[in-house]
Amino acid sequence: MQAGQTTVDPAEVAKFEAMAAEWWDPKGKFKPLHMLNPCRLDYITRQIAGEFARDLNGTEPFKGLRILDIGCGGGLLSEPMARLGADVVGADAAPRNIPVAQVHAEQSGLTIDYRHTTAEDLAAAGEQFDVVLNMEVVEHVADPLAYLTACRQLLKPGGLHICSTINRNPKSFAMAIVGAEYVMRWLPKGTHEWNKFITPDELFDLLRNAGLDPVDRKGFVFNPVLWSWSLSDRNLSVNYVTASLKPA
Repeated sequence: MQAGQTTVDPAEVAKFEAMAAEWWDPKGKFKPLHMLNPCRLDYITRQIAGEFARDLNGTEPFKGLRILDIGCGGGLLSEPMARLGADVVGADAAPRNIPVAQVHAEQSGLTIDYRHTTAEDLAAAGEQFDVVLNMEVVEHVADPLAYLTACRQLLKPGGLHICSTINRNPKSFAMAIVGAEYVMRWLPKGTHEWNKFITPDELFDLLRNAGLDPVDRKGFVFNPVLWSWSLSDRNLSVNYVTASLKPA
């Protein structure tokens, strides 16, 4: 991809811009992410700690690591990474998300480098990171392979890429679109497009074609009785997450 080109889908950016002010409202339009966030963080922190030999019980265990949160939104993942000691860059293609994230970080006493930019522009500028967090973004871009290739370019050799998205099958249509958007009304109608969802095998193929080495995948499973999320080795039927490495 040449400098200046982008995989950003303007229609997708507009959807999230319209919801920008609600990022930190746990009962607002981003309620599903607030509910999922503890489970996401458990996976992310364990993967980073394992890959870089860090003790999560220590003080600022991620100190010295440079982490990119691409598609950072209001900073729901950037802030915990900063609290763990990482040098965090939060990037988002929706300009209205950035001031929301900046204000909340300041109120929380955190220093985070928030930027209105894209993965492609960061890669073209030669930025390098130990970890790239790419959570719930790949299903919203115009060209997943080009986007993942830019994410790989942003990693230092041996760097860790964590990517989550939504599977494509009848169950994911029922839960992620009908359930979340029409029944529970957690998200505005039209937030997701089912045909943009990606199966785990398809994502692993995309990651390999982008030059990454997939090493793990887990499912995020919602329990409607306990009203909570958990990680699963086997159930990747709707939400799931992957870890991959850039060859050293």
